[in-house]
Amino acid sequence: MEATRDALIGLDGRVGRITLNRPNALNALNEAVASAMLEALQHWAADDNVKLVLVDSNGEKAFCAGGDLATLYKDGRNGDEEGPRNFWKIEYQLDRLISCYPKPYVAIMDGFVMGGGVGISSHGSHRIVTEHSVVAMPECSIGLITDAGGTLLLARAPGHLGEFLALTGTRMSAEDAIFAGFADLLVPRAALGKLKEQLVESGDISVLRSYRSSVQPSRWLERLPEINAIFGAPSLRELGALLKANDAEWIGAARVAMEKASPLAAAATFRAIRLARSSGSIDAALANEYRYVSRAMQHSDFLEGIRAAVIDKDRNPRWQHPDIEAVPDELVAFMLSEPDGGDPDFRTGEF
Repeated sequence: MEATRDALIGLDGRVGRITLNRPNALNALNEAVASAMLEALQHWAADDNVKLVLVDSNGEKAFCAGGDLATLYKDGRNGDEEGPRNFWKIEYQLDRLISCYPKPYVAIMDGFVMGGGVGISSHGSHRIVTEHSVVAMPECSIGLITDAGGTLLLARAPGHLGEFLALTGTRMSAEDAIFAGFADLLVPRAALGKLKEQLVESGDISVLRSYRSSVQPSRWLERLPEINAIFGAPSLRELGALLKANDAEWIGAARVAMEKASPLAAAATFRAIRLARSSGSIDAALANEYRYVSRAMQHSDFLEGIRAAVIDKDRNPRWQHPDIEAVPDELVAFMLSEPDGGDPDFRTGEF
């Protein structure tokens, strides 16, 4: 199996263990880590001695705060489009493999879990959050479509909560993440050490049963009817008009957050979530997301979004379009159209 210092990967008893090891970078996902994880998971899937996979991270701040934006920005500014495309291809292969993995895949989602971090956790069979978990899909705020299979996860959320979460980049607590379908089980951070020990000692996923406890209702449960009425609008422009017409305080906060996002990214994400809800397919979702990201360096707001958020940190991105009304429908259609040569195949084997 491929090894990298950015992730600790190996067998621990009858458990395949992956520990993300870039705490100073909030365990951001890079190509080396994605490749090593992919190779390990492929190997363990065929190894009868491996009973389950356990994925966690070093450091208390983040499980994985997303992709390595600094590297993607450097590549983009240097005119390298193939490097980022190759990263996304490997990442999406990994996400798809996790979504159909033949063995229990336990992700410990402690701390920040965003973007690509959601991809390597929320597609798994057993998703554990803690009282310190903060889960979000904030890609629109940096000019990128919600990706890593996120459009399908959002489409599966109750009602039209997915559109709300994606377009506003709203952060979810542990309770919110469970309600939205991004996680399954809340375990206190203090109990994680014992839980991991029991999983490794037994290799038995039923250990998780003893940690199941009641969870407080999500704050979005009582607001779901209003979320559906607004974010279930047939078009993004109509959605924007409904937001402006509602004077509730929390709706105002959602409107402000949405107005700060890249209009092009928001339009593409809105369309991709609707397509994912219609297809119900991880392959279709990943294909649509890749269509956008493969064009991101040349045709989107992605580099400007990274500049404003990560490089210069002025939080003042200059988007191509002033608002969602100014985004041409033809451009959204182009960003989600099949590329020359067809869509990549992200399947790494059927299980």
